[in-house]
Amino acid sequence: MSASLVRLLQLASPALPVGAYTYSQGLEWAVESGAVRDEAGALQWIGGCLQHGVGRFEAVYLAHMLRAWQQDEPARLAELDSEFIASRETAELRGETLQMGHSLARLLADLPEFPKQRLEGFAEPSFPLAWSCAATVWGLEPKAAVAAYLWAWAENQVMAAVKAIPLGQTAGQRLLLALGARLPELAGAAAEAALASSHNYLPAFAIASSRHETQYTRLFRS
Repeated sequence: MSASLVRLLQLASPALPVGAYTYSQGLEWAVESGAVRDEAGALQWIGGCLQHGVGRFEAVYLAHMLRAWQQDEPARLAELDSEFIASRETAELRGETLQMGHSLARLLADLPEFPKQRLEGFAEPSFPLAWSCAATVWGLEPKAAVAAYLWAWAENQVMAAVKAIPLGQTAGQRLLLALGARLPELAGAAAEAALASSHNYLPAFAIASSRHETQYTRLFRS
C-alpha cells in the first residue's frame, strides 16, 4: 500500500475536522419544502447536483488548482480561488467554503512537516484551494484526488439526507453505491476539462440555499 493512498483516504474522510458535517447545501430546505421526501428523491437531488454542478464546476476548478500547485503558479491560484469564491450564489455557500478552507488551512499548518508557507499568501482560501494544496503536497494523482473530493462531497450529502428526511443507514449505503458509480467518469472528465467548459447552472440548488438562510428551524448551517 502506498503512502499516497493513505493520505487520499485521510483527505476524503468524514473525520477531517473542517466542519463539513454541519452543512447540507440547501438539502435541508429541499426536505422541509417537500421537494425531497424519500430515498428516491434524495438520489435525484444529490445526483443532479453532483452530475450537473459539483462534478462539472467545482471539480473542474479543483483540477485546475491541482495543476497550478504542481506548476508553482501563485498568481493563477489566486485567480482561480477568487473566481470560485465569486461563483458561490448565496451567503451560506460562500461562508461554507471560506470556513472550511480556513479550518483546513489551520489544520495543515499544525501538522508536522507540512510546508506551511504554501498557503500563507492566501488570507481567505476557499476549501478547494486548501484541499488541492494538501493533495499536491502529499503527491496524490489528480484524477484520484478529484474522485476523492467528489466522494467526500457525496458522502456528506448522504449523511445530511439520512438525518434530515430521515433515512435508515442501509438506504444511505444504497445512495452511496449509486452515486459512487458515477464518480470515475465525472472525475476523469473534470480532470481533463478546460476551465471554459465548466458550468454550475443549478437554479433549484441556489433557491434552496437562499431559502435555507431564513428557515425557521434547522439542523445544518447551510
